[in-house]
Amino acid sequence: MFEIRVICDPADEDRVLSALGGAFTLGPARNYPSRDGRRRLCLTAHHAERWPTPEEAYEDTESVLDSLNSVTAIAADAECYTALGRDYYLCKAAVLDRIALGPGADARDTNAAEDAAQQLIAMDRATAPADPRAYVRREYLAWRSGVPNVGLRRARP
Repeated sequence: MFEIRVICDPADEDRVLSALGGAFTLGPARNYPSRDGRRRLCLTAHHAERWPTPEEAYEDTESVLDSLNSVTAIAADAECYTALGRDYYLCKAAVLDRIALGPGADARDTNAAEDAAQQLIAMDRATAPADPRAYVRREYLAWRSGVPNVGLRRARP
C-alpha cells in the first residue's frame, strides 16, 4: 500500500480519481485545500490485481476425479510425519475448489475448499485476498503455466 497525493483543480477531481481508479485499488480520498486555491487529494492505494476466473485457471486440466486421485496418491505414498511440499497443497486446494464449483456442491464442499485455500495462503505467508479461493486459482494458473507470479506480495516473516 502507498499514499498518492495529487494537486488538481476542483473541476478535475472526478476525472483524476477515475484515471487513478483504473490503475490502482483506491481507498477513500481526503480533500485538503492547497495554497493556490486548488485542491490537494490524498488517498491510499495499492496495485489493482486481476484474479483469474475458474474457467481460466482450470482450462485444459485433467478431470476432477483424476486430480483427486493424484492428490490422494501423493498423500498415501508419503511416509508418516513427512512434510508434503507446496505443490501438494496447491493441487489439493485447486481440486477442492473445483469440487466446490461443480454441480451438487454443498456448504461442506465450500468450507473444505476455503480451508484448503487458507492453508495454502498460510504456507505461502501471503496476504489473504477477500476471496481466498481466488488466490488458489491465481497460484494454480501460474504453477501450471510455469510463469512465476511476479505480482505476489508476501507478508514479512
